[in-house]
Parts: sequence; structure tokens; C-alpha cells
Amino acid sequence: MSAKLVVLYATPDDPAAFDAHYRDVHGPLVDKIPGVQRWSLAKFVGAADEGDVPYYQIAELHFADPDALQAAFASNEGKAAAADYGQIAPAGSRMFIAVDD
Repeated sequence: MSAKLVVLYATPDDPAAFDAHYRDVHGPLVDKIPGVQRWSLAKFVGAADEGDVPYYQIAELHFADPDALQAAFASNEGKAAAADYGQIAPAGSRMFIAVDD
């Protein structure tokens, strides 16, 4: 059963500064997390149901299974990425863990 961490970022006060930090600091921290099979990042540009778009971007980190995800964030590299998330994530940002059936 594979697992992924889904991170929904609320809209930052300064999107350009957020994007620069994500590109130059946070992304490289994510690259170092052990056990990440792949990860992706995308900006929200609209809602298919024409409703509000309460989030700015989504990141998805894929792992072999839930244990690998837990081990990744128990590592020093995972802790560093989590600490940086705490510094840059705008209020209202959320993290979810999803697994395949």
C-alpha cells in the first residue's frame, strides 16, 4: 500500500518571496528526505466547480508505504523540511496523509 503526503498551501502574503524560498530552500530540503520516491508541485489556477480557490499550491510526496512516510519524517532531513514548512506555510495551509487501497 503506497502512501503520500499531500500539502495544501494557503495563499502567501508575498507570492514571489514564497516561490523563491520554495525553489531555493524548501524544494532542496524535500529532495533530501529519505524514502521519497518522487514529489510534485503545482499551482492552483481555478476551481472546476467555479467555486473559491482557497489554496495557492499543492505538493505531493510519494512513498512506498505508510511506514516509509513515517520514517522519512522521523529522519533529520524530514525534520528539517518540516521545520521549514512551519516557517513558510501561510496560515490555513494543511497537510494530509493518503494511502492507496
